[in-house]
Amino acid sequence: MSAVMMPGKPVADAIFADLDGRVSRLRDAGHNPGLGTILVGSDSASEGYIRIKQERAAELGFANAHIHLADDASQADVVAAVREMNAAAEIDAVLIQHPTPPHIDYEAALAELDPDKDADGQHPMNMGRLALGMDGPIPCTPAGIEALLAFYEIPVSGREVVVLGRGFTLGRPLSLLLSLKRPTANAAVTVVHTGVPDWPEYTRRAPIVIAAAGVPGILQPEHIRPGAVVVGGGVRYEGRRLLPDVDERCEEVAGWITPRVGGVGPTTIAMLFRNTVEAAERRAGVR
Repeated sequence: MSAVMMPGKPVADAIFADLDGRVSRLRDAGHNPGLGTILVGSDSASEGYIRIKQERAAELGFANAHIHLADDASQADVVAAVREMNAAAEIDAVLIQHPTPPHIDYEAALAELDPDKDADGQHPMNMGRLALGMDGPIPCTPAGIEALLAFYEIPVSGREVVVLGRGFTLGRPLSLLLSLKRPTANAAVTVVHTGVPDWPEYTRRAPIVIAAAGVPGILQPEHIRPGAVVVGGGVRYEGRRLLPDVDERCEEVAGWITPRVGGVGPTTIAMLFRNTVEAAERRAGVR
């Protein structure tokens, strides 16, 4: 069998189409959304991501501020950049690009961010809001995966979803999000990781498997059941080469699958801008 592909671009296009009207209402109220980005170091993949986000912000006419710190920037330099963005009146939401160089404490820098300006929903307060089912910015990649499953009409409610990976940027918040009682979630979520010796026993039984480990090729065809829905969320880069968690041969077993390139990535970027618009709406009092 050959799996049905689930590209992310049509999902992202639908999200941006919805945002058009909301941005128009904000501008009618005298408020233009603004996105700030902070990049530490010269990682080529991170530079590419930031470039894409800046280009999209420019296309949308958003206010767009960027701070690029050198590889040898100190923790104090990063904190100063975050505080500068917090104070910027024209900026509604701020992204601190992850990963940062090893000597930078990303979590400590993130804690300095105004939680109401958190573009990626990863501030401790917003992670707490997610766990409690409260309103707030949702981490972009998990939100994009939820939207992707809904767009392709993959039933989630009441079904088992196995998430392979427990990282704080993807696996952990995704498991919280998909377990919430909401129309596009309400799943029975099982989280496994590389510390579970028999993790393939879990993925082989699940109708929906989401790879979020950041381990290239960890999910092989023999790890999924025929006809399963497979979403590749985790990736790693070697230079400019993208290495996904999901082996391409899984297409021969799965019923539905995201493509190696252009799967979750476009939805992640779309959700970044949705979080930015929602932050602008909160600040402007526009709904």
